[in-house]
Amino acid sequence: MTTIDRVRELALSLPRTYEALVRDRVKFRVGRIVYLAFSRDETLMGFGFPKDWRIALVESEPEKFSMPSESDMRYSWVHARLAEIDRDEMRDLVENAWALCVPKRVADEYAAAQGYHGPVASCSAPRNRE
Repeated sequence: MTTIDRVRELALSLPRTYEALVRDRVKFRVGRIVYLAFSRDETLMGFGFPKDWRIALVESEPEKFSMPSESDMRYSWVHARLAEIDRDEMRDLVENAWALCVPKRVADEYAAAQGYHGPVASCSAPRNRE
């Protein structure tokens, strides 16, 4: 299980990220792009995720992930239940959502600083640490 406080700590450590409160909902942005958002009760985390892969993600673990609302289907977005994800999975989801909205150079510099092999947001393979 993870919490919004753990997510906040990680998100705010990512380059160019800032927190915003919009209609009583916590959101994390890079510029004007939202890559993480929480439900008002802070039990669900919406995050950027490739549209082409979200059905497979949700179907693989429906107790953990869910599709966005009908009005948000046009975005590259998925929801996760915070009570169902652990710290490592949260880190992967947050870092990859962030990497989708920053310049590739910024994501690559972060990945190198973290000791990851390859890009943070790789749609072809999971990242690996040494």
